[in-house]
Amino acid sequence: MAQSIPELYGSLVFNDKIMREKLPKDMYKALKKTIENGTHLELDVANSVAVAMKEWALEHGATHYTHWFQPMTNFTAEKHDSFISPTVDGQVIMDFSGKELVKGEPDASSFPSGGLRATFEARGYTAWDPTSPAFIKDRTLYIPTAFCSYSGEALDKKTPLLRSMDTLNKEAVKVLRLLGNTEVKHINTTVGPEQEYFLVDKDLYNKRKDLIFCGRTLIGAPAPKGQEMEDHYFGTLKPRVSAYMHDLDEELWKLGIPAKTKHNEVAPAQHELAPVFDTTNVAVDHNQLTMEIMKKVAAKHNMVCLLHEKPFEGINGSGKHNNWSMSTDTGVNLLDPGKTPAENTQFLVFLVAVIKAVDDYADLLRISVASAGNDHRLGANEAPPAVVSIFLGDELTEVLKAIENDEFFAGHSAVQMDIGAKVLPHFVKDNTDRNRTSPFAFTGNKFEFRMLGSSSSVANPNIILNTAVAESLRQFYEKLKDVPADEMESAVHELLKQTIIDHKRVIFNGNGYTDEWLEEAKKRGLYNLVSTPDALPHFIDEKNEKLLTSHHIFTDAELHSRYEIKMENYVKTLHIEANTLVEIIQKDLLPSITTYMEKLAQTASLKKSVVPGISVSAEASLLSRLTELAETMTKDLETLKADTAMAEYEVDKDLLKSAKLYQSVVLTDMEKVRVSADAAEALIPDSILPYPTYGKLLFSISD
Repeated sequence: MAQSIPELYGSLVFNDKIMREKLPKDMYKALKKTIENGTHLELDVANSVAVAMKEWALEHGATHYTHWFQPMTNFTAEKHDSFISPTVDGQVIMDFSGKELVKGEPDASSFPSGGLRATFEARGYTAWDPTSPAFIKDRTLYIPTAFCSYSGEALDKKTPLLRSMDTLNKEAVKVLRLLGNTEVKHINTTVGPEQEYFLVDKDLYNKRKDLIFCGRTLIGAPAPKGQEMEDHYFGTLKPRVSAYMHDLDEELWKLGIPAKTKHNEVAPAQHELAPVFDTTNVAVDHNQLTMEIMKKVAAKHNMVCLLHEKPFEGINGSGKHNNWSMSTDTGVNLLDPGKTPAENTQFLVFLVAVIKAVDDYADLLRISVASAGNDHRLGANEAPPAVVSIFLGDELTEVLKAIENDEFFAGHSAVQMDIGAKVLPHFVKDNTDRNRTSPFAFTGNKFEFRMLGSSSSVANPNIILNTAVAESLRQFYEKLKDVPADEMESAVHELLKQTIIDHKRVIFNGNGYTDEWLEEAKKRGLYNLVSTPDALPHFIDEKNEKLLTSHHIFTDAELHSRYEIKMENYVKTLHIEANTLVEIIQKDLLPSITTYMEKLAQTASLKKSVVPGISVSAEASLLSRLTELAETMTKDLETLKADTAMAEYEVDKDLLKSAKLYQSVVLTDMEKVRVSADAAEALIPDSILPYPTYGKLLFSISD
């Protein structure tokens, strides 16, 4: 009999239930203390955990273990070691020590370091993160870890994320104490990242060099049908896609990943998966695993999962919505307004802290989602604009206005929705609508940061969000710490009032897609950092450097290394795309144009030989048009080659200049080449085209 879902869920995770069963009681308590309070893990506890982990892993068929970490690549990394340990009699035993659990030593020389490490400085360390459960995948025990260099610099995304979580916890608890809340001992940030993706047939994918090398199509004429009928969104799942989603759910559930929601997205062949909230570092680990397993399960169904932000021109790209909140160890969501948000001082303090953080560090939030892929998506009518603003909804906006103006907020009683048909149930309307155009929207008891790209790590924006909110709370604490208890209520009101006045410019409840909003945002003094090269230099602005170093999220060297890595990644991405486009045009498309023109010429010649004087104007017109397109394409291709070489020449001299050349010149050249290529593609029969068209890619999965 097949396992039930409760039996299946977490069956490959070394979770709390397994630890209670496998560990001696005193060792279990010591480990829980480390996990919950961040206390130091003693070696005897580590040894006990290692033995229990090994026994459990062997029971599930594991032969190896790996320290699983997240270098600065948006991917994960792993080095596998077997459990075997040779004995003097030529046999082996299965062994795993606390030292091996706690620390690993992978080669660090070939991971991005932004100048933190020289190639010959190879040693790196991985350190166990006991707050994220170990799991089994492919007969290997995976141990989530942080990754640092021999000299202690963070070379990963997890270390600064954990630092940011600690920082927010510290500052939030201090503010809660001032507000009279003495029960809370710990604050966790929680995240639920919704994941959008495309599925295409694997056989078709293998015929597209641009998808293979770049993750997105560099050329491609529009299909006769796209998303204009709006019939794919929430539509019936096709059997092949449904089977994939079913298998994906099972694989995720085994690993304790709470996959909850699945549906068709707006674009054809586009879909979404959303999990239940989890503690931020666990949610980040889970999202990295989710992206990996999505691809693996797709291969089993002879499909490919595309996670690029804009794999197809002319239809919606894919994002990742970061649903973020703060929860106490007493089970309270600090961003839950309750039934009377105007009277909920605790909620209002934390709400206003977030508003201040987003306004003060909007540039950092934009930078946290900056990538070559996401630049294609932000600002189009499918994703938020590059301007960071906050949607609060009418009621909360009115609450803040009342505080600002020292007015009493009368509020609105709950409105019952009557939707017309008597057979349908009535329900109470939410106090906010959904604004799909807002980059940062309050959605009832959380904020939804909607600017993330589909392929990006969730760690980056949460590092910034946690730290920026922590800084707001730190400043609130400094202003309130010496206020007498009998004056605290008045002082909090004045703090809220002044913060609202200072930062209300970032609140916008309207349509973020309009040109009018971009003009209004400019008047308000909000950033509009359209491209990655526009945004990244602000990463090392004085105010941003002060924020991230003063809270010990990054050292100065770690901060500058990440700037270098992000800029290098942008340049390398566009360099690969430019080279791929050159190869596709030269080796594939132009030869196919020549082949078709030969067929046209032969047809015209044959017609005239059979019927002298017959019209061949159709063939001649096509020949002329294709010749014109081929010549334009060839000319534009030479310009692209020259400009790519020019941009690449600047890489070692001035990385920012190189990035701007790629953004303003090379990308423009690529678009010019594409115009001719797409026009030619529309004239050439599918049987002669060297790659499958958009129509085939987007609508091939039909059974």
